[in-house]
Order: sequence, then C-alpha cells, then structure tokens
Amino acid sequence: MNKPNTIKTKKRWYKPLLKLFLLSTITFFATSILLTLALAFVNPNLTMLMVIKRDETNEQGERQRIRKDWVSIDKISPHMVLAACAAEDGKFMLHNGFDWEAIQKAIKSNKRGKKLRGASTISQQTAKNVFLWPKRSWLRKGFETYFTFLIETCWSKKRIMEVYLNVAEFGRGIYGVEEAAQAYYKKPASKLNRNEAAMIATVLPLPSKRNPAKPSNYMVRYQHIILRNMYTLGKIDLDNANPPNPKRKRK
Repeated sequence: MNKPNTIKTKKRWYKPLLKLFLLSTITFFATSILLTLALAFVNPNLTMLMVIKRDETNEQGERQRIRKDWVSIDKISPHMVLAACAAEDGKFMLHNGFDWEAIQKAIKSNKRGKKLRGASTISQQTAKNVFLWPKRSWLRKGFETYFTFLIETCWSKKRIMEVYLNVAEFGRGIYGVEEAAQAYYKKPASKLNRNEAAMIATVLPLPSKRNPAKPSNYMVRYQHIILRNMYTLGKIDLDNANPPNPKRKRK
C-alpha cells in the first residue's frame, strides 16, 4: 500500500536540486550581464591575474608588487593601439570577437602536434584578463567565449581596446601600457613612438620574461615583424569599427 508514496518521494527528491540549478543559472547570467554593462563605464582596476601574480615571489623570495596607472584611450599613443593589433589581432576592427580563420588554423596545427599563436583575439584576451583566471582549461575557455560575446555586444571596440591596454601584463608586476611606457622609456604612453610601441608589444606573449629596455635578439626580430604588420594595417580608427561582412569577398 505504500508503493505509490514511495514512487512520489523518488520523483520529488530532485526538485530542490533543479530549483537550485535554475536559480544559480539565472543569477549567473543576470550578474554577468549587469557586471559587463557596468564595466562599459567603470574601470576594472584590479583583475584576477593581478591578484594571483601578486602572491607569487621572485628568486629573492619577495612578493610581486602591482604597478599600474590607468589612462584613457585618448592618452595612449595611436602607435600603441596599432602595435597591439599588429602583434596580437590584425582583424580586431573587423571580427565580432572571434577570428574563425585563425581558430581553424590553430586546430589543424594542433592536430599535427604544433601550436599556432594568434588564435586568441584581443577581445578574448580582454574577457580573460578582466573576468577570469589565467590557468588554461576547457572550463575557462567556455567562460571566455561567453564573456567575449558579452563585451563585444555591450562594449565598443574603443572600450575593449582601452581596457585591454590598461589591464594587460607588460612585464613582471607591470600592468597597463602607461606603466610600461614609464618603466621602459621614462615617458607617458601618449608619447610612445612607432618603434617603442612595437617593442612594448613584443612582450605580450611572455611578459614576465621579456624586457623592452634590454631587448633580446629575438625581441628585435619580432619588433621588425610587428613594424611590418603595422605598415600593412595602416591605421586603426577605433571610432569607426566595421562590422563583419560575411558576403565580402576576400582578395
């Protein structure tokens, strides 16, 4: 006689978990969207990367100090904006956050046992730097994709570049291009010339191991590549981003 009640109990045990899952999901999406909208106007002066790196120690056992100085995009040399695109994301002004061609090449390269730099766009790197943790994983990549979509939807290209150049790591404990310009060239980011901007951009893949003030032979060669890419790109007009046009013919 108790079998019906037993069946009902078995069917009901998962309902609290389902409600908790739905509530957590709604809360996550609502919070992440509101946070992204807020950061379109409020500067993220501290990131997870900065906090994690701050707890690291150097060879002398000293904790890493955070050195940063936020400046608006209008106080950053156009050469630095162009150098960042030339080094990290030549299609920044054209894509919607993802360089699908680079991603496909990276997948093919990984299948051959090689790794290809450049599949991660400036938008993806900004999403990772602002919202997520630095350690690679499929979980982080999933969240990175989600937050990349959010910032491309809620922020302008100009804002994405402004945040990127202010939170990116440009050396051990050095965050943002203003601090990098002061540390390496004793000048504000607004005064960086073409060669200096290209040299600073060489540190982006390995910021803790490269020093523009004392460039290695590899950094000098890489600087020349970036300068050639800058010449090819010509100019980056952050106020006039062109939306991707799938019908546009490639030359």
